[in-house]
Amino acid sequence: MRRHGTSRTTLTWTALAAAGALALSGCGGDTDGKTDPPKAAGPTGPQVELPKLDGEKLEVAAVWTGPEQANFTKVLKEFEKRTGATVTFVPAQDPIVTFLGTKIAGGAPPDVALLPQVGALVSAVQNKWAQPVGPEAQAQLDKNYSAGWKSLGAVGGTQYGVYYKAANKSLIWYNAKAFEAAGVKPPTTWKELITAADTLSASGTPAVSVAGADGWTLTDWFENIYLSQAGPEKYDQLAKHQIKWTDDSVKQALTTLGELFGRKDFLAGGTSGALSTEFPKSVTQTFTGGDRPAAAMVFEGDFVAVNIAQTEAKVGEDALVFPFPAVGAKAPVVSGGDVAVALKPSKGAQALLTFLASPDAAEIQAREGGFVSPNKAVDPAAYPNDIQRNIAKALIAAGDDFRFDMSDQAPAAFGGTPGAGEWKALQDFLANPSDVAGTQAKLEADAAKAWGSPRTESGGGN
Repeated sequence: MRRHGTSRTTLTWTALAAAGALALSGCGGDTDGKTDPPKAAGPTGPQVELPKLDGEKLEVAAVWTGPEQANFTKVLKEFEKRTGATVTFVPAQDPIVTFLGTKIAGGAPPDVALLPQVGALVSAVQNKWAQPVGPEAQAQLDKNYSAGWKSLGAVGGTQYGVYYKAANKSLIWYNAKAFEAAGVKPPTTWKELITAADTLSASGTPAVSVAGADGWTLTDWFENIYLSQAGPEKYDQLAKHQIKWTDDSVKQALTTLGELFGRKDFLAGGTSGALSTEFPKSVTQTFTGGDRPAAAMVFEGDFVAVNIAQTEAKVGEDALVFPFPAVGAKAPVVSGGDVAVALKPSKGAQALLTFLASPDAAEIQAREGGFVSPNKAVDPAAYPNDIQRNIAKALIAAGDDFRFDMSDQAPAAFGGTPGAGEWKALQDFLANPSDVAGTQAKLEADAAKAWGSPRTESGGGN
């Protein structure tokens, strides 16, 4: 389990929040909504050597779909071009550990999988599915990654994973025309957010598009409120289940979240609409309809830009962003990410990990938008606009310490399974935000079952 010194992590957490606020607060403001034109398209030449793999066939599994899958496929095409291998993308389902278990039991595991939870990486290692990274991939990690990101890809002191994709999950994207029509400015505190939501909804545009059909988005809502309100020490304790979900700090966070979820007029489609809305639609319906969209705001990470690209809205002009407002003394910054792990002891699998740990791979997907890399060597010019560029810079500026998505640190049975655990409990809470005590009891019962007795810790690194 990865541990941090309190004073150091609090400092970095605060610094990243400040960096994020500085980077994002001016987006679309000082430049009349214009974004920088894309600069030089990637490196002048390959920065990592790859072996020749003519005739070798690889399968790569991830839960990505739609444009995110299409953009990653471009990365795989470059790998094919440079190695001679043939790579097939295998769409996976959540929970990915269950999906991989079925594949492995059938004798057909993919060569590489991209896991969206730290808990999934730990499970893969405990199940003896994962292969340690080879020397070439390790060299790229040592050269291009901070100790914090390397630690998240390690279990028991052994490096198993490469964090290819990261996410700043403390962002609220908004429809500039809807805000202008209602005379609303981006809020910096939770109280200001509720006031803005009231004004927006009174103007005829529901304030927030909530993707309640996807439980993981609701965990992100909770985590941002909890980190800001309860603070980083409590966050770490709850993430490890060292305090119970019946703790008063959880009660306070759910009560705060209920201030938003409990107002049906704030939600696009009301409560029933929120519960039936999947993540991609939560974004697209916020940025269609001119100044009368289905909602004025949508909360989620930098990857929202991928879905905005499916609309006519332009990031930096029609679609702007502000940091998640401060609930307590400090604004929260929660990070997530996808870790690449080799499931076969093959030369091709290790070569792909090496490629994914290099700036060569990340810069290809960075140019497509909706993607942030924790790789320090990625050229900022690869990002297509100021918003993406500044989000990436703030992430790199965090250095070795940051707060990783809490549900992603939990056992998958609790923090990463549709229709179960935290996902289901928070969907039930969205349906009935007044039942704080009942939600806490359900969360604690599911957490205790998932961690087991005696409790085992889940997470990356040492």
